[in-house]
Amino acid sequence: MPLGLFALALGGFGIGLTEFVILGLLPEVAADFAVSIPVAGHLVSGYALSVAVGGVLVTAATAALRPKTVLCALMVLFILGNLLSAVAGDYATMFAGRVVAALCHGAFFGIGAVLASNLVTPDRKARAISIMFAGLTIANVLGVPMGTFLGQQLGWRSTFWAITVVGVIALAGLVAYVPAQDAAQRGPGQLRRELGAFTSGQVWLSILVTVFGFGAMFGAFTYIAPMLTSLAGMPAEAVPWMLVVFGAGLFTGNIIGGRAADGNLDKSLLVLLSTLTIVLLVFTITVHNPWGAAVTLFLLGAVGFAAVPGMQTRVLSFAHRAPTLASGVNISAFNLGNAIGAYLGGTTIAAGLGLSSPVWVGAGLAVTAVALMGAASLLLRRTNNTPPSGTTETALTPSPAPALTRKGLS
Repeated sequence: MPLGLFALALGGFGIGLTEFVILGLLPEVAADFAVSIPVAGHLVSGYALSVAVGGVLVTAATAALRPKTVLCALMVLFILGNLLSAVAGDYATMFAGRVVAALCHGAFFGIGAVLASNLVTPDRKARAISIMFAGLTIANVLGVPMGTFLGQQLGWRSTFWAITVVGVIALAGLVAYVPAQDAAQRGPGQLRRELGAFTSGQVWLSILVTVFGFGAMFGAFTYIAPMLTSLAGMPAEAVPWMLVVFGAGLFTGNIIGGRAADGNLDKSLLVLLSTLTIVLLVFTITVHNPWGAAVTLFLLGAVGFAAVPGMQTRVLSFAHRAPTLASGVNISAFNLGNAIGAYLGGTTIAAGLGLSSPVWVGAGLAVTAVALMGAASLLLRRTNNTPPSGTTETALTPSPAPALTRKGLS
């Protein structure tokens, strides 16, 4: 695999670390700025909202620029945001740093997915995207526990200094190893071409599958800590280790999903989303047993994230003439699904339906995703008479990849 893919993965690692490590440091941050835990929690929700907005607006605003130039600029923004967080003297400055760092999140993964798929042959596109997303999964498995430990031992600011260093290294890798796209492929009218991708019904169906499919996993996972302690009877000290188990599932699923999507794209998504529904239904039973909960939590991460490379690849396949904005919108769709799942899960708990009710919410969202994916696949077969198989079938094969050079940022 090209070294540029690993530079993209390192950038994804830093971004994933920035998003999730704050969860383990909220008490320290709240105490330092003399705010309550709920107020400190706005550093999480504010980040997520900025990701959803930035993924669309930043990608659209940079549509006419070279992807490598944009990626490097986004990484500079990421570095500045985390540097601002590290030196923040008050809560408002810390919040601003989180927003600045978040603005690069959606666009980085959206544009990065397009570049990653163009660095390899058509039969390896989903695997290339999965390598880039591997940085995000490794951030959950190793980065967040290590970042939390570092922050608890040396102060929470040390974690953001470390993330800033990761950003600098990732930027150097992007400059050195990611080829620049030929300028002839970009320029005036690019935004109009990018918007044209949304005239495809398959693009919209793919985005909806992302919203409901990813929302299904996070609808259950958002409230995993109280479920493990109150229903499975685990001690609070076991929760971080269960998060590592979940992260290991994410990492495993990401690899498997990339390979599966390079085979038969629609079939793999239908199988994975159906399996996710089953896993969530089983979880409503196993959540009451510590060992059963641990095994099912791993499967939830594995099956849920295995669909991610395929979801992103499907959007790129049907928006192949101008995929960058559609890719960015789909990244925002992941975050929208996350928010919807968390909100509906919280609503069911507040309604007195019990701590396991978010798992039922997740199962319902997964069934919706299966129905949408089935409708999209059926519509494709009726119109094209061609079964989708990764990006190798005629109906899903992108036009030839843009010429790539090693001219750096020029």
